[in-house]
Amino acid sequence: MRTVFPGSLRQRLIAPVLGLAVTLSACAPSQPIVAVPTFSVQSVRLTSLTLPTFGRPATAALSLQLLVNNPNPFPLRLANIAGTFVLDGSRVADINLPDVALPARGDAVQRADLVLPLTLDTLGSALRVARGQQVSYRVDGTFVADLGFLGRPSFGPYTLVQGLLQQPAILP
Repeated sequence: MRTVFPGSLRQRLIAPVLGLAVTLSACAPSQPIVAVPTFSVQSVRLTSLTLPTFGRPATAALSLQLLVNNPNPFPLRLANIAGTFVLDGSRVADINLPDVALPARGDAVQRADLVLPLTLDTLGSALRVARGQQVSYRVDGTFVADLGFLGRPSFGPYTLVQGLLQQPAILP
């Protein structure tokens, strides 16, 4: 059933409805409600190389410190940051950082100690780093924000950080 308004009633309703629409559109935020946190590398360092032993492969130990920045004017909790460490194009280790609390407009440092199995693909990269040469790396991943009553949105996958790993030589 269709409601038909007389001409004068229709004209009297148009102005308030348009006024309400303009008022509500002015209240709509032009910025997103929650800004996405950013990631940067505070430090990345090869800490050791181990030779293969009976039944255990050769490994490299790496320490990665991520600086996570919250640009929002309120505290934010990341339920999980999950990613893959890629060294010189080869996926070498998984990263899992649960329950990251970020202060309002602040930073949090997250440390991941990684054990990289050395294969024919990754051994050359680890040796170059141990000899003081540059090797590219990146962390590809996702993160889940805990926004309380707004839910738990997931962001990614995308490259969280990338750079060049170079340090003083630990091998001749």
